[in-house]
Amino acid sequence: MTNSTTTTSAISASTTLTADPKRELLRHTLATLAYRGGKTVRNAPAGFAEFNTTGRKPGQILAHIGDLLDWALSMADGTRQWHDSQPLTWEKESERFFGALKRFDDYLASDKPLQAPAEKLFQGPIADALTHVGQLATLRRLAGSPIGGENYFVADIVVGRVGAEQTPPKRTF
Repeated sequence: MTNSTTTTSAISASTTLTADPKRELLRHTLATLAYRGGKTVRNAPAGFAEFNTTGRKPGQILAHIGDLLDWALSMADGTRQWHDSQPLTWEKESERFFGALKRFDDYLASDKPLQAPAEKLFQGPIADALTHVGQLATLRRLAGSPIGGENYFVADIVVGRVGAEQTPPKRTF
């Protein structure tokens, strides 16, 4: 049995909701990406962007995440453009990451029609971006600068909060 008071409180705590539950799930996923991605980009050690293992360097991965989010927006608005960007500095790529999240979230929050199915936006660029955030977290650990673990189920992740400013973890381990 669901506690309707808890459910109502959780919904009213989020920012403006659209009438489309699929768009809201995409927006919640973007807020989750901002929260988790923010942990991987914040306080990265000097030189982390160039940390070299056997694959892409972290700076290249972060640039790719920015490209994925830009592509997702272009799929949503119907312009369908892909760009393979050269990495900027870590700080600039971090800003680009949050800026791309904001632009995509703003589009999803609007009444403009989606020009691609929500499911395809999730299974393609959004899921890929989540995977790459996990790669960055792993690379942080390999580089000797791990991010702290936490219980994400209780994290304060809110639709529309897609910037660098996030609430502190509620339950770390």
